[in-house]
Amino acid sequence: MEEVFLAWEELKKGADSLVPVIAADHETNEVLMLAYMNKEAYEKTLKEGRMTYFSRSRNELWTKGLTSGHFQYVKELRIDCDNDTILALVDQVGAACHTGNRSCFYRKLAGESR
Repeated sequence: MEEVFLAWEELKKGADSLVPVIAADHETNEVLMLAYMNKEAYEKTLKEGRMTYFSRSRNELWTKGLTSGHFQYVKELRIDCDNDTILALVDQVGAACHTGNRSCFYRKLAGESR
């Protein structure tokens, strides 16, 4: 796998100046959640090794786990081919979802069971 470093300015942001981040378990690849980063969240995540996001609903920085204890420790950050979405492979402590579920994607919307 090619390794690159991209400064915040090199990432493509949405109209809201945020970059979407998909968090997945680093061992199982289970998708845990989708969140967003601004520049401050991106730089804090790189510096501290704990996932920090920008909460659109609260309009503030949010380090995952500070209130719940359910931290996400960075194992690897990947960028997609367009530099507009981050995949964070994390060590998830406890639940990723605010409902207490391990993943935010615990409800089936459509499709066949396997």
